[in-house]
Amino acid sequence: MALLRKINHVLLLLLLLMLCLLLHNTLLRASTRPKLSDHWKNLGSAPQAPAVRVSEVDNVIPVIICASEERMGGTMATINSIHSNTDANVFFYIVTFRDAVKLTRQYIEKTKLRGIRYKILEFNPMVLRGKVKPDSSRPELLHPLNFVRFYIPLLDINHKRVIYLDDDVIVQGDIKELYNMKLKPGHAAAFATDCDLPSTHEMVRSIGMQTTYMGFLDYRKQEVRDLGINPRDCSFNPGVFVADLSEWKKQKITKQLERWMEENFRQNIYSSAMAGGVATPPMLIVFHDKYTTLDPLWHVRHLGWSPDARYSESFLQEARLLHWNGPFKPWNYPAVHLDLWERWFIPDPSERFSLVRPDSES
Repeated sequence: MALLRKINHVLLLLLLLMLCLLLHNTLLRASTRPKLSDHWKNLGSAPQAPAVRVSEVDNVIPVIICASEERMGGTMATINSIHSNTDANVFFYIVTFRDAVKLTRQYIEKTKLRGIRYKILEFNPMVLRGKVKPDSSRPELLHPLNFVRFYIPLLDINHKRVIYLDDDVIVQGDIKELYNMKLKPGHAAAFATDCDLPSTHEMVRSIGMQTTYMGFLDYRKQEVRDLGINPRDCSFNPGVFVADLSEWKKQKITKQLERWMEENFRQNIYSSAMAGGVATPPMLIVFHDKYTTLDPLWHVRHLGWSPDARYSESFLQEARLLHWNGPFKPWNYPAVHLDLWERWFIPDPSERFSLVRPDSES
């Protein structure tokens, strides 16, 4: 009996030891297992000196803007126009690729922009795999940075509300006015509708710009017809918007946008051959009848759709924000209203970015 008790005691000790080992391994796996957010780490911040972390407590106005190497001068002109026309505490989140981080920082630190508050964020284009296919009609619309706006809540930022701006924008008003606008309850974003401003109607007609969903979605496809969206409904432009990130996350906007990107990858329900390329249609679908309307003077558009069609100078002086959406960018030539853009342009200290003008050789 004594021997039996001794054997049972040893077996019990062995059992306890095994349980301890199992518990240890379980805890070890839990601590090293990739978190759901690890997939997005490459959307995080580039190396900063010193480290930067801001939030609502800092009472800042967060502005997100992309900076591609080939359009860097546009980004810096946008930033300069914002910084020069407000006394608010603006914080710029500049999203770019790893290869352009050094150029971005140099453009800021070696020019009059050195006093701005900013953080450079790297965007990993691999998140777009299986969601965007090559299209030769307007390849610039397929640039990965065009899709940063889909992933704003996954960037390394900590704000309840943000402003997103394209890099072909000039801000003439006080950005604080745009930031403080009221969003309707349950709305995750505010956009400017394409049917909102009588002063632009003549311009829109003269250049054949699309202003309805018919110009962006392929209504021959059953998937589009099943949405129940009237093709004559007014579209909106997602190059300028104010976003409520709490609502964005609550409504899983990014997941919805990705779903339509993947659907288009399979079914071609829209393409860059249509008016808005491939970045606008998912936004039009997801936000249909679910967005607050911006003051139209805070997004005067279509300046880049024609090298000839112009707005009146008096109207442009009233505008708070100008957008050269379209193929004729103000850093290239030909383009219209160049004086309004060049007022904010800052030459690239590295001389990699230069303006294209009639008397230049570039």
